[in-house]
Amino acid sequence: MQPRSRWKAVHGVLLLDKPIGLSSNDALQKARRLFQAARAGHTGTLDPLASGLLPVCFGDATRFAGLMLDADKEYLAQVRLGVRTSTGDAEGEILDTRPVDVSLERLLSALAAHRGDIDQIPPMHSALKHQGKALYEYARAGETIERAVRHVRIHDIELLDCAMPAFSMRVRCSKGTYIRTLAEDIGEMLDCGAHLSGLRRTLTGPLSLDTAHTLETLAALDEAQRMDRLLPPDCLLQDLPACQLDGESARRLIQGQIVPLEAFADGGSMAEGQVTRAYDGKVFLGLVSACSGRLQVKRLLPQESGQKA
Repeated sequence: MQPRSRWKAVHGVLLLDKPIGLSSNDALQKARRLFQAARAGHTGTLDPLASGLLPVCFGDATRFAGLMLDADKEYLAQVRLGVRTSTGDAEGEILDTRPVDVSLERLLSALAAHRGDIDQIPPMHSALKHQGKALYEYARAGETIERAVRHVRIHDIELLDCAMPAFSMRVRCSKGTYIRTLAEDIGEMLDCGAHLSGLRRTLTGPLSLDTAHTLETLAALDEAQRMDRLLPPDCLLQDLPACQLDGESARRLIQGQIVPLEAFADGGSMAEGQVTRAYDGKVFLGLVSACSGRLQVKRLLPQESGQKA
């Protein structure tokens, strides 16, 4: 009988390149076991069909994981025209096939029509909850639940390659966007139907797949090398402005005392309600906001976590 792993207090962010075939939770648990981390969470689900960037938070970094759910995302998507499936992707049963007579000009026009603010109806094969149960559970049972229209934004959509009846595109979008639904809607606009045949996430907020690690690469490293791959928690928050506190102001903030904005150099430039990263030198303290002339704590990081500068 194998001895149980000893879970440890590990703090930091791992940029994981999730493989196809694993759910986000399965990938999270495999990464957690590699680091023997006592606490872990991810920052946004990727379907088993999809690969790519899955930021994994360990220990105190999980305090900030939820903020990444609101971050913009970027995907590389492969689309197959002429075939509709029950799930909107390659895992579903084929519902119908239609001939594809689409010019490059029509395809480009259809992509452009989906740029900007658009409405989507979330797919039944999704993890959205209805009465405490995921929609895909109803779908597997042959039930269809009415879903509210969701307003999302496609910041940019770019055709990368086209070899009819397939094409690939880069999509940068707001939170809550379903790329499979986008593929289906483009197919309907082109009068031939479509499904998503492949998906890879390349960006989540300020984080990039370029610096992500695979499970296989991590497994081949020793413990010290693996730990060196972790990023500090504030890597999740680089889209937010930063402010510097002196040692006394930092101490008062950590102890829950009032810190007036005029007590530090950056205070005068903070707008009311603005959420800001707070630092004492290179040490990340957490998130604060300006409230009635003082700093209001949003979320602090325990300083005993041993932050990497």
